[in-house]
Amino acid sequence: MTITHDDNGTKGRFFIGDPQAPDGLMTYVWAGPDSFIIDHTEVGERLAGQSAGKQLVMAAVAFARTRQVTILPLCPFARSVFDRTPEIADVLAR
Repeated sequence: MTITHDDNGTKGRFFIGDPQAPDGLMTYVWAGPDSFIIDHTEVGERLAGQSAGKQLVMAAVAFARTRQVTILPLCPFARSVFDRTPEIADVLAR
């Protein structure tokens, strides 16, 4: 499963599939230079049961680690991934 990342400096997204109609999508907005807010995650039926949503969140975690920034997961799904995955707490905004 290939995850693609777009970022325009204000907001961004990680997605799977066609950029115009992705099968999986996680969006975020920058909350200053040191953190971003995950505000939405969705996965279509084609990817159901394949952990696509978690993979999108983990792609954001890898991006945050590379950029040395933190994530505020306001999206309920992303929040649940952070709650169940203690090894990604290093990028959780406090």
